[in-house]
Amino acid sequence: MLVYKFGGASIATPERMTELLPIIAEANKPLLVVVSALGKTTNALEDVVKAAFKGDKRKTSELIKQLEDQHDEYCAALLQGEALDTVKAELHLIFTEMQWAADTATQYAFDYVYDQIVCLGELLSTTIFNSFLNSRQVPSAWVDARDIVRTDNTYRDAQVDEAYTTKQVKEKVLPLFQQYQVVVTQGFIGCTDENYSTTLGREGSDYSAALFASMLPANSVTIWKDVEGLLNADPKLFANTEKIQQISFYEVIEMAYYGAQVIHPKTIKPLHNNGIPLYVKCFLDRSLKGTVIKNEVETAYPPIIVLKKNQILLKVTSKDYSFVTEDKLSELYTIFHQHKVKINLLQNAAISLIACVDNNPAKIEPLISDLSLNYQIRRNEDAELLTIRHYNDPTFERLTKDRKVLLEQKSRITVQAVMSNF
Repeated sequence: MLVYKFGGASIATPERMTELLPIIAEANKPLLVVVSALGKTTNALEDVVKAAFKGDKRKTSELIKQLEDQHDEYCAALLQGEALDTVKAELHLIFTEMQWAADTATQYAFDYVYDQIVCLGELLSTTIFNSFLNSRQVPSAWVDARDIVRTDNTYRDAQVDEAYTTKQVKEKVLPLFQQYQVVVTQGFIGCTDENYSTTLGREGSDYSAALFASMLPANSVTIWKDVEGLLNADPKLFANTEKIQQISFYEVIEMAYYGAQVIHPKTIKPLHNNGIPLYVKCFLDRSLKGTVIKNEVETAYPPIIVLKKNQILLKVTSKDYSFVTEDKLSELYTIFHQHKVKINLLQNAAISLIACVDNNPAKIEPLISDLSLNYQIRRNEDAELLTIRHYNDPTFERLTKDRKVLLEQKSRITVQAVMSNF
């Protein structure tokens, strides 16, 4: 059994969806397909949420109508006759649910409203995808992930009840493969025990795919993207990037920790714990080998480069010249935690602590205000944090050339530098 995850880019147009048929046909095994919302739909739904929460019913209805027209037009390019009429009726029921949620939005908290509306994007796309597969003689069943994935009520970042969800997967999803070649469901979404929709936070669709794979269980998970695999650096920021053929789960978690936009750690955990490999492949050219991520690999990695922009370097010095030892460090960490400011790089000296953090004024200014009660604060703004895993000196020198290095830390494997322009 296999699990495939298709993101919004892979189904952004009817042509793109059509081009996924050979990928599904070549699987030649029972296949669970986890699908995201159509490209840019989530952004459009967030606009619906904002208008609804403000109580602007006219704008909300206009935005919902635009989305329904767009999805109907998408369907018309793929289906015809009775199949088209049926899927449009199914989509209309989802949009009716959306309108109801929008009409009552001002009565509830924003995050709750967000989840009731934004989750519907995945229901729309999977309804279309399932209908399309059946119209092309691919026996496919549609499953509402909200009937399977049980979560708590932490809206926009819900935590999954894995024991209950596993039971639902065994009882409601697995038996479908006795009749269908493919089961289509949604990523990113779940439901509370009170039947309220939830979303799973950042990279939620990848996480959903990993959970389903671990619970079925599946032989592997493949995430289909518009790139040839994992690269050693962001090609938008660095020239001459290299594709990584294979990489360990541990290394991917390290990359994510340092800020790389790769696979989220919460996706890795259920796969690592169950020994299920994860493939990253290109839907634009399925002949490319892509990247495999698994527990153990025997390979020499190229320098893996991560650059975090918009950083601020804070130097926190005790006003009374008391040492920054364990008690002071504990106090300082508590203050950072209270303001939800993650420390990206840390160094402490006798009476000071230096921290590199994301420069988010809404969090930084209150943080500095609290710290200033007992500490003197100095700051370097417009900084960037460069991290190189498996570094070599020529690479580090090339990437820091003509930059002022404000802080540098090295271990045997990793070098980090906070930099600014001269």
